[in-house]
Amino acid sequence: MSGRDLRFDAMGSHVRLLVDEPGPGMEPPEAAVELARGFVVEFEAALSRFMPGSELCAFNADPRRCVPASDLLRAAVKSGIAAAGRSAGLVDPTLIGEIEAAGYGESRTGIPGAPLAEALAAAPARRPAQPSPRAGWRQFEVDDETGTICRPPGLRFDTGGIGKGLAADLIARRLDGYSRYVVDCGGDIRIGGTQIRARPHEIYVEHPLTGERAHVLRLRSGGVATSGLNVRIWRGADGSYAHHLLDPSTGASAWTGLIGATALASTTAEAETLSKAALLSGPDGGREVLATRGGLLVHDSGWLGRVGPLSAPPTIRFPARAAA
Repeated sequence: MSGRDLRFDAMGSHVRLLVDEPGPGMEPPEAAVELARGFVVEFEAALSRFMPGSELCAFNADPRRCVPASDLLRAAVKSGIAAAGRSAGLVDPTLIGEIEAAGYGESRTGIPGAPLAEALAAAPARRPAQPSPRAGWRQFEVDDETGTICRPPGLRFDTGGIGKGLAADLIARRLDGYSRYVVDCGGDIRIGGTQIRARPHEIYVEHPLTGERAHVLRLRSGGVATSGLNVRIWRGADGSYAHHLLDPSTGASAWTGLIGATALASTTAEAETLSKAALLSGPDGGREVLATRGGLLVHDSGWLGRVGPLSAPPTIRFPARAAA
């Protein structure tokens, strides 16, 4: 079997692209992954809030209410608004000021994170996150006919994790027709291919406390995403611990009783939305979020629970007996 497995760093994460045999008239896997890598580089250069020359930074700083925007920026903003709507405002893409105040004003790539166990021991009382009554995300309007995005000047937008999910989905569109493919953008994963149902991929889910393999998902298509507190956690100037998943109602890091959530969905952007919404909702709310498509929840204690379709026991079929 021919194929290509490419790994590189981008968007503050590890990216992995696996592409197997091409369909008729398609580029070989080696060319496909190089084109996909180029797209990831362009995606980050356009939409990173950590690159002063990015289109996103220029858009956020533009004093006009309505700003001309590329197809890619408009798609990212629409994806973020959709995530906010689906999560009833929990996955809020307008919290740049709050995340900067929490200590995440610059990229933390290459900076070791603080131990999660220590952070949990010092964290405040657990409570589910709540949407912000400001709901700034509702004030964004994307107009594809005029090629503009309108919002009150000064209201900034952050593509964040939803951007990685969108990137994985856009790359997947380019890989339709290959026998099997996997696009992994920092844990936001899209799987597909013409032969994927015959040979599904195994996705290993890492435990946020131990780093060990916590569960194996066998997937034939669609998206899967994991959100966890262990990915980016640090100590502030006052010695308190903080992480990148904020409670929109307070602007502070959310401590909900969950430290990890994995979600399944039709697309990676949708899975990313569900995983973040589940973690921010806490144990009870998280089960409701993941009930339909299924997923995994990791509690502060380290206990991992399977939710929805994943919680069903395996079906055992015995061979039929010949008639006596």
